[in-house]
Amino acid sequence: METNTIKSENPSKLDSIQHLNTKSISDKKPKHKFLKTSANPWGIVVLVSTFILMLGAVYLVYLLQNDFDQYHLDKVNSVWGLSFLGLGIGLLLFKGGMFLYNLYLYARYRSIKSVSDEELPTVTVIVPAYNEGKQVYDTLMSLAKSDFPKQKLQLLSIDDGSKDNTWYWMKEAKEVLGERLAIFQQPKNKGKRHALYRGFKMGSGDIFVTVDSDSIVNPDTLRNLVSPFVTNENCGAVAGNIRVLNNKKALLPKMLDVSFTLSFEFVRSAESKFKSVLCTPGALAAYRKTAVFGCLDAWINQTFMGKPSDIGEDRAMTNMILKQGYHVLFQRNAYAFTNVPERYKGLYKMFIRWGRSNVRENIEMSKYVFTDFRQGNKFGPRLLFISQSLKIIMSYPLILFMFVFIATHPILFLSSTLVSILILSSFPVLFYAKRYNKISESFWAYSYSILYTFGLFWITPYAIATASRSGWLTRELSQKK
Repeated sequence: METNTIKSENPSKLDSIQHLNTKSISDKKPKHKFLKTSANPWGIVVLVSTFILMLGAVYLVYLLQNDFDQYHLDKVNSVWGLSFLGLGIGLLLFKGGMFLYNLYLYARYRSIKSVSDEELPTVTVIVPAYNEGKQVYDTLMSLAKSDFPKQKLQLLSIDDGSKDNTWYWMKEAKEVLGERLAIFQQPKNKGKRHALYRGFKMGSGDIFVTVDSDSIVNPDTLRNLVSPFVTNENCGAVAGNIRVLNNKKALLPKMLDVSFTLSFEFVRSAESKFKSVLCTPGALAAYRKTAVFGCLDAWINQTFMGKPSDIGEDRAMTNMILKQGYHVLFQRNAYAFTNVPERYKGLYKMFIRWGRSNVRENIEMSKYVFTDFRQGNKFGPRLLFISQSLKIIMSYPLILFMFVFIATHPILFLSSTLVSILILSSFPVLFYAKRYNKISESFWAYSYSILYTFGLFWITPYAIATASRSGWLTRELSQKK
């Protein structure tokens, strides 16, 4: 079903969306905000507890220094212990080298500035929606407010058989935006990949932009996102910069906002210098039309172990575009704010889905990354593939070592792990604080690392063991819209 009726804009409804969190964020740092977290008493309890744990661990390590020395001596005198020690040192050196190299690449990274209105390509924005409620209305309105030539912008939104009032809010958006927006309704829920496929088939723009229906964009996001296609004719896809929209509602989003800053801004800036960003996120990504149609049939019909792939559509599309020899870049100045899970159950299900997709696409990447798949230097994508593969391959040995360590020396394990978190998580703390001038919020990196280490360590091994399973996992979660 589709709506084609053209209706005039309703200024009152346009005014009603001014509350959206679409305040433009440039590459420059925003104004300083200190101790904003203090408004949340439960947040203070969690942060104080985090520091008590880590500082207590530092004191324990100091007290138990002789025990640590004996433990290391026992490992050196054991064949298995020596093997694990050597493996651990090798992994540490590799990871340390990768971090320093990424730091160097990040320092050299620069966003591509927006090109002029005349140079901007025609763009089709595709917004798939499922059980999104009013949020899809806010998403579409934020896109309509984009600083982008209207005659070059096509907005499409597809309701993927929602069971709530998503279609109602899409029609409300249509009433306001008129011919600027086309909305369609799938007869039944077929999955996000099929909704996007319909959008790709109908889109008329030279560039496709995909935006999740729970995301809000800045006015300059679209023009910044698509500018690399103008300046680089080999660019096949661009990843946007993802921040957390609901980070004032719960503690998990606060933690994820800091985590996303590291994984998107730091890691993908480095990957972009290799012209090989491994995943263009579903929340905000852009693709050259010719690159999409070069792999569209393979993408929609993709299977894993004989089953249709209904997850990881963004990573799969990125992988297939890289395989064609295109460059995949990151635009730090193209922001989208997206909702993330607010509860542990939603969080681990999201990570399982990402983990399974990572396993599948690493296997696919192994089939071409060491071939002559594109012109020029291929060192970058190969190094990134090796780094990703090591994380997958070593997940079981490392978790086995962890359980043995816990069983034999629980106090040593707990204290050394917490001290490691204090040391290693200080970089994302400093990175976030410097990037956004939000010192108190940056401390959530410590709490998140503790949560991930003790509460989500099982994700990668479980994702490997269940990589063949299908299912979105979080699509049916009840949420307030």
